[in-house]
Amino acid sequence: MTSRTASLGTTIPQRELKKNSVTVAGIVFLVLAAASPIIGLTGAVPVTMVIGNGLGVTMSYLLIGALLLLFSVGFVLMSRHVTDAGALYAYAGKGLGAEASIGVAGLAVYAYTAVQVAIYAFFGATVVALLAPAIGIALPWWLGSLALIAVVQVFGYLRLELGAKVLGVLLLGEWGVMIAMAISIAIQGGAGEGFAIDQVFSVQSLLVGAPGVALTFAFASSLGFEAAAVFGEEVANPRKSVPRATYLSVALIAGFFVVTTWMITVGYGPSAVLAEAGKALESGDTASFIYGLGDRYLGPWAPAVMGVFIVTSIFAAALAFHNSIARYMFTLGRGGVLPAALGKVHAKTGAPFVASVAQTTGAVVLTAIFALVGADPITIVFNWGGGIAVVALVLAYLFVSLSVIVYFRRTKQPDATYWNSVIAPALSVLTLVGALVIIISNFGTLVGGDGDLVTVLILSIAAVFVAGVVRAVVMRVRTHRRVSVEALEDATAQLS
Repeated sequence: MTSRTASLGTTIPQRELKKNSVTVAGIVFLVLAAASPIIGLTGAVPVTMVIGNGLGVTMSYLLIGALLLLFSVGFVLMSRHVTDAGALYAYAGKGLGAEASIGVAGLAVYAYTAVQVAIYAFFGATVVALLAPAIGIALPWWLGSLALIAVVQVFGYLRLELGAKVLGVLLLGEWGVMIAMAISIAIQGGAGEGFAIDQVFSVQSLLVGAPGVALTFAFASSLGFEAAAVFGEEVANPRKSVPRATYLSVALIAGFFVVTTWMITVGYGPSAVLAEAGKALESGDTASFIYGLGDRYLGPWAPAVMGVFIVTSIFAAALAFHNSIARYMFTLGRGGVLPAALGKVHAKTGAPFVASVAQTTGAVVLTAIFALVGADPITIVFNWGGGIAVVALVLAYLFVSLSVIVYFRRTKQPDATYWNSVIAPALSVLTLVGALVIIISNFGTLVGGDGDLVTVLILSIAAVFVAGVVRAVVMRVRTHRRVSVEALEDATAQLS
């Protein structure tokens, strides 16, 4: 095994993820799986319509899509100069230094872990509810969660491309049935009230009611798009593949939600859609909001098929986030921030198997804790996890945009134009700050609580970032020198 001496004064093993183990299409599948749009449609959309901005939900997704595309300009530029499985923290470190880098690493791992455990809990609750009528007993939700954790671990241990292919098949079915429903609504003319373009695509519709709530849920439904860069080491020609996968993923996620939410409004009719969303919310089965349209425009077979795809969609999202977390832990282990054992890859599959098992162990422990204290899998585990992930990742995006400006002003790279290295990142900083203010002001709605709960969860996010900064300072003190970002990047990173 070869090695290099980092500026930390330590010798870090030269360990690499398997090259060319996933295609651009495979990365897109992994990203879209993390976004899990069918969960967003069945869970977030009816809630957003009722307590958010009603018909303005479509404009909310359009606005968030534009914001993420703006962020992607600087993000993609940085991806051409850093190929690292710890994308967000490596990018932040390029311009802001190792202290900020490890702080952002903490935010990313915390966010992905929170949403991962939330997904496991959601799956457990969904599966045991589906099985109860058939088996005659109500199983505890955590049994379903542990079963999913085991299956995800198997795929996490195997080659990345295999997992990407499985996700591709599931996503084609999931997206196919929702797109088929949207097309059917359009062909049949919906409920007979027209296509409601003026009512849906207007600034007035965006600002009615509680737009902050709507934008918060829209942001939550789009999480995970940045994961394209996490797989940069494992794709051919990452300088081209990562930008393509990033832009394509953002466009597909935003386009999917814009078209489907618009067609949902057309399908029920602008005069009735909010009432139907309210009924679904009151019943406790928000998925019935989509099932009703499927039955009406596709046929009686559609609700059952959609139910199956909800389950497979949850699995796909869990696997996607598992892969992302494992690679963050892998690169932190290889960089000397976490135990070095996490930086090992499997000799045959090229997967970061130690980090994968460590991530699974953490998920089992957290699931067990929530189960032992009697936490509700939806109102507590799922809502808290989603809320933490949104705030932590938006904060991480903010640091990355700031880093882009600093790094490219300092290094003057030939591919850095005034647009992609200054204007777009600066606008991204402003919009992300605005988004962060809106999200935090609506955090109680997102997590299903207020007061002390909101304070504790927000402070936990800040504490994780501070812990990362402290870790960097400790590493510096121990080696009597400043921690360089190069010591924290992958051994194969392209350093400028």
